[in-house]
Amino acid sequence: MTKKTDPAGLKLRLAAAQRLKSVLGGDHFAPLSAHDMPDGRDRALANRLVTTALRRQGQINAMIAELLEKGLPPRSGSFEAVLRLSLAQLVFLPDLGAHSALFLAVEAIRRDPKARHLTGLMNAVLRKAQSNSARYGLMDESLLLPAEVAQAWQDQYGADAIAAFEQALISGAPLDLTLRDNDPDLIEALGATPLIADSVRLESRDRPVEALPGYDAGRFWVQDAASALPARLLNLSKGAEVLDLCAAPGGKTAQLLKAGYVVTALDADAARLERLRANMDRLGYQPTVIEADAATFGPTKPFDGVLLDAPCSATGTFRRHPEVLWQRSARGIAERVRLQQALLANAYRCLAPGGTLIYAVCSLEPDEGEHMAEWALGALPELALMPIVADELPGLEAAITPAGTLRCHPGLAPHGIDGGMDGFFVARFQRTR
Repeated sequence: MTKKTDPAGLKLRLAAAQRLKSVLGGDHFAPLSAHDMPDGRDRALANRLVTTALRRQGQINAMIAELLEKGLPPRSGSFEAVLRLSLAQLVFLPDLGAHSALFLAVEAIRRDPKARHLTGLMNAVLRKAQSNSARYGLMDESLLLPAEVAQAWQDQYGADAIAAFEQALISGAPLDLTLRDNDPDLIEALGATPLIADSVRLESRDRPVEALPGYDAGRFWVQDAASALPARLLNLSKGAEVLDLCAAPGGKTAQLLKAGYVVTALDADAARLERLRANMDRLGYQPTVIEADAATFGPTKPFDGVLLDAPCSATGTFRRHPEVLWQRSARGIAERVRLQQALLANAYRCLAPGGTLIYAVCSLEPDEGEHMAEWALGALPELALMPIVADELPGLEAAITPAGTLRCHPGLAPHGIDGGMDGFFVARFQRTR
């Protein structure tokens, strides 16, 4: 008897559904890797399906509300994830074909004991969606952001910025690199565009990072242009002793070492520190690495500079992690704020008189940025703001606030170059005595 084989494309559909289901359950999105799916073309397609479903989550929510009058069936296993992937394909990825969206959706939930009784419903819903796909494709882009988030950010950044945020969400993030050396030949070989200082942006992402020229030789590291700004603002003399708190995976550590500082890189996560060590080995840098809690670490002597890139809501990274838009909550932000206050207070304790403290978060939330800077100035009596000035950020002057802090977002980019940048807040302080 001949063994029945699975239809072509089913394996990648199941893998994509499992990854999407985990994100819908509260996990952060991580693309499927070669370990998860060895075939590069299948892996790229699976990741494309998942990322489209996540980027278009608000619009797909509206579709589901219209298509399922009684809402999603309870305790239905992978039904929701498969449905969202199929709607993403039908409406936003028409080049993949409508037939496979319907056929593979039904086949996928047939493999799930908790969902297989819903094959008829899946088929009916997707056929209805197919007949309405042209209309769904014209859905208002204001649905892309959760209404509460959109209103809060519009109040903070303005309507024009919100429109740019929506486009950034759909487009995703380009690949930015920080170069170890300023090498025009390498920039040309990478097909990159210079952004600001030693940051460049790749015009194409048709190759894995590991296959790019100069990777094995440690001539660059991956780092969004916004993430590269805080370390550049430290402005200490070469040989200064600098503590990099919450350092992994090491992009800012590498910047500090490149600047000629003596760097101690600290993180509480052993696995992330292993990544930092591997990155430093590839780049040829040798920081002192410490596994410890950044909120309680006590050095034997204070540092000339401290860089704190604090854990946060990460809402500024929504181009890469669309799920943060839907996982954001007032309670979660409040919990992060308490942690940030503890970390800032200890960063201050680790700082020598006259030393410089950089506080940064990849968040678009004022509570984690502007309000946190105000808290630090009130709670830490010997701390003074060191304003960031336009000459320090040529081409990005619009990101400097009247208070002298830095606020960038996906609607901004150095010199107006396409692709935006992550949302980041940076404040620079000095310990006066």
